[in-house]
Amino acid sequence: MSKYNIFLIGPMGAGKSTIGRLLSKELNLPFKDSDREIEARSGADIPWIFDVEGEEGFRLRETGMLQDLVLDERVVLATGGGAVLRQENRQLLTTYGTVVYLETSVEQQLERTSRDKRRPLLQQADPRLVLTELLSIRGPIYESLADITIHTDGKSPRGVVSEIMEALDQLNLNRAQ
Repeated sequence: MSKYNIFLIGPMGAGKSTIGRLLSKELNLPFKDSDREIEARSGADIPWIFDVEGEEGFRLRETGMLQDLVLDERVVLATGGGAVLRQENRQLLTTYGTVVYLETSVEQQLERTSRDKRRPLLQQADPRLVLTELLSIRGPIYESLADITIHTDGKSPRGVVSEIMEALDQLNLNRAQ
């Protein structure tokens, strides 16, 4: 199995899309954002899918999209924060690529997502509570899947990309030995 794909995982607001675009340029690989791919394939935006099909309907679409994209090989993919919830998705990510966990604090997530109305799970009275609960469930899953973990709080996207590149070099050196 090839590990040429780079899969970025982590909570919403961790910077997966921004960092993914920069990383794809650095690696000279195409960049895909799973949420944008789902929207393009379905002709509907994520909030609409959540409203009409619920989270389960969205997760089914996400799995189908991942099944297609992982076979492309040689892509940088920013996943949605909840992509790791389904066992099938976890298997796809760990089998077909190197998994990079962009770890970030709830405070940083709040700062980065406060004005974003396209995040259905945050359209609640207490987004901090939602983010805290999501991280308590998803955090251990992110950690278990990660080949590389980078803490993003207070770092520039370019700085995070540099750290990822260094870690990828180390992984390749370790695998070569």
